[in-house]
Amino acid sequence: MNKKLLVVSVVVLATIGCFYLLFVHHEEAYQVGIGWNRVSGEIYLDQRAGYHLTPPWVQITRIDTRPQRVCVTSTARGYNCKLVRFEPGAWQEFVSVQGFHYYWLANRISFNVGYSEEYRG
Repeated sequence: MNKKLLVVSVVVLATIGCFYLLFVHHEEAYQVGIGWNRVSGEIYLDQRAGYHLTPPWVQITRIDTRPQRVCVTSTARGYNCKLVRFEPGAWQEFVSVQGFHYYWLANRISFNVGYSEEYRG
């Protein structure tokens, strides 16, 4: 009886996990999602917060819209930092310039390892 219950519970948990990985995406209130339907080629903006069901051939990348400090290192005495934020209204221009990819992974790869200031993404 216990083996049967264990097998059933493992199968149910594996099924729920696979369903979540294939069909569910989540966005916080401060994020927007850019979706790409690989079948139709459609790219669209998703601004709804919460959990959403999508087919497995639709990829959603989330972009944080909170202001972030961006600095340019220089020896000049002027200001070299400012607050910037992603403007959801300009998402089409962003995709046309940057293309569609998962920005989380791109920001985890450093392109200049070994320097005192590393640029990520």
